[in-house]
Amino acid sequence: MDFDTVAGELYGGDLAEFVSARNAAVKAAKAGGDAELAKRIQQLRKPTTAAAIVNGLARDDSDQLRELAELGAELRDAHTRLAGDELRALTRRRGELVRRILHELPSMSDTVTREVEATLEAVAAEPDTAALALAGRLTSVAHQDTDQWFSLAASVPPATGKRSAKLVDKAEPARPKRDHRREEEEERARARAERERLRKEAAERDKERAVAERDLVRTERAAEQATARVDDLRERLAEAEERAGRATAEFETAKAAFDEADAAAAAARKAADAAR
Repeated sequence: MDFDTVAGELYGGDLAEFVSARNAAVKAAKAGGDAELAKRIQQLRKPTTAAAIVNGLARDDSDQLRELAELGAELRDAHTRLAGDELRALTRRRGELVRRILHELPSMSDTVTREVEATLEAVAAEPDTAALALAGRLTSVAHQDTDQWFSLAASVPPATGKRSAKLVDKAEPARPKRDHRREEEEERARARAERERLRKEAAERDKERAVAERDLVRTERAAEQATARVDDLRERLAEAEERAGRATAEFETAKAAFDEADAAAAAARKAADAAR
């Protein structure tokens, strides 16, 4: 028994059986004398429904999930380089890809759909979340237990959808009912906390989007006004240049007339002087 194999069987199995399968694996590790392995297995969290759905995409070798993770890296690079146009284009691609993945999934409740959408957004936004999702080891968006996955193989192990015979053969007797009930209550409490966190995050993102939209409208209006002002100034400059041209021509004509009149006057004075 090794950690990666057990983790693959747990996260690839039936979500409803996760807790009992994990307990069986812990007992099997203890029976084998490996207390450290038992401790690591005990710390594995049951995934949320949304996380389990995304893990399923990884086990199905989803090209779209890999594309989403790669798109996240491109978004972070564009953000670092302050490449505005590229960032906007990548953001549109991310939204389209998330919607396409959601459309191809089986029918879900509105709540689960929102949670899956938030989880997919996190895959594109956070490298740790993307790594866990691609490995099929995501537990939730709130709990990214990357430290415990350092021994993961590079490839995602194939899903069996069942617990191994070893885990079934060595399954421990059911715990007292009150312990099972307490554990289920803790799982529900964590799920509620996760839903509340996602709700608040969605509300915050809506606020940020509204502010960004207002800024976009304001700057667009300012740009339009500036463009109109430039066009007006160009028109007025053209009119001024035309008036200046006419004035120059009138000046040249007046100067020529003055020079002619001055010459005639000089000639008249000279003739008058000669007649004396």
